[in-house]
Amino acid sequence: QELALKSLGNEGLFLFSSLDTNKDLYLSPEEFKPIAEKLTGVAADSEPEEEEAPDPDGETLSIVAKFQPLVMETMTKSKDGFLGISHVALSGLRNWTAPAAPMSVLLARQFKAFLPPKNDLDLGDPWWIIPSELNIFTGYLSNNRFYPPPPKGKEVIIHKLLSMFHPRPFVKTRFAPQGAVACIQASSSFYYTIAFRIHAEFQLNEPPNFPFWFSPGQFTGYIVLSKDSSHVRDFRLFVPNNRSLNVDMEWLYGASESSNMEVDIGYLPQMELESTGPSIPTVIHDENGNVLDSREPSGEPIQFVFEDITWQQEIPWQEAAHRLEVAMYPFKKISYLPFTEAFERAQAEKKLVHSILLWGALDDQPPVPLPVAGSGRTLRETVLESSPILALLNESFISTWALVKELEELQSNRENELYSKLAELHLEKYNFPVEMIICLPNGTVVHHINANYFLDITSMKPEDVESSIFSFSSNFEDPSTATYLQFLKEGLHRAKPYLQ
Repeated sequence: QELALKSLGNEGLFLFSSLDTNKDLYLSPEEFKPIAEKLTGVAADSEPEEEEAPDPDGETLSIVAKFQPLVMETMTKSKDGFLGISHVALSGLRNWTAPAAPMSVLLARQFKAFLPPKNDLDLGDPWWIIPSELNIFTGYLSNNRFYPPPPKGKEVIIHKLLSMFHPRPFVKTRFAPQGAVACIQASSSFYYTIAFRIHAEFQLNEPPNFPFWFSPGQFTGYIVLSKDSSHVRDFRLFVPNNRSLNVDMEWLYGASESSNMEVDIGYLPQMELESTGPSIPTVIHDENGNVLDSREPSGEPIQFVFEDITWQQEIPWQEAAHRLEVAMYPFKKISYLPFTEAFERAQAEKKLVHSILLWGALDDQPPVPLPVAGSGRTLRETVLESSPILALLNESFISTWALVKELEELQSNRENELYSKLAELHLEKYNFPVEMIICLPNGTVVHHINANYFLDITSMKPEDVESSIFSFSSNFEDPSTATYLQFLKEGLHRAKPYLQ
């Protein structure tokens, strides 16, 4: 790592690491492919994965879809009655009131895609079901699309599942982090519980209307299946609804990439798939191999009895979910606590609070819609992931991030004056779209900087930056890392008198 840093410098190593997906410090032809495609303009034909012929006698799994549409009143644009927004633009959203397929029957073997790539993985070790194809070279995928590309390989089952909600799911999002990641949560002699996290989105409009993108924060869930994938005991996939906003929406007003775009965020109460029970055989044989009727003489379906699973190894759901989150978002290597909990921890550990206040979420995809310079996205993909920043935050700060909407609700709740005051002190310093704040455990803000200003000054030449507060350190070639380090250190310096 040190040799690579010396050879490539900070920015060069960042680019190299974005391609080096297995982190072995060597680029395989597969890892180099994005650069080759970018430079040549020609996409290589990937080898199609051979799909097994479905076993007609295999087990089937019944899955039901539960869906409650987006609460329109939670959209920012609803405050002025969607003034100036054409009814046609929102037609796909307004008309989506029920799942496309309330129930579906799938072959158990199709869930083989969720199995780990090898048997010697430890619990919690993440792997990619659908690897991300986006990195610093490839940029973002086009907004101006209506129909998903045909799914391949392991994308097929995820596409089938998401199609139960809406007919046009894109299993790869336009922005990083895209793809699907999984880890083993529990293991027995014959079964796994696999936890997974999927970043996918939907296109709600069709021509002649312009595109409308609907991007839930994430899909997460678990599957309990046999190690040979012949039997699925349990399956659940859902969009978490524990935050006040969990969906990003972006829609175009033209047919090109440069067309004007509107953005908003909102709350989706329920988007969930659940198995109705374990998978069951389609054909039943007796001990002599004869096919039996699947119904009793009375006409009632045969009842199956399933053995209990004794788990030999297990980790808590929260730990598995956190491992998947860190795989998607390396900046989460340090904990970002809930807002009020961060101040309690800071008080106990006598540390400062490093807080990020946003209009849209920092960790759920996408974080801040495009027209606001992608500030949250830029932060988390650059400075918040860098080793020096992670080290300083871990050593001297308790970190948190919060939505403006959540703090406004906290401020107006007079039942807890302390929490209300903490929220008020934060909101006083907030400027759209993202504000980075350093404060004392009592909420007093000692330093803050707006993300757009931060991005502006880090794109300038060092000699053009007047303020000594944001002067560049010669130790780091990356101006963003150097400037954010300086911001954190200045906060520590200003807080010294209070912490002694």
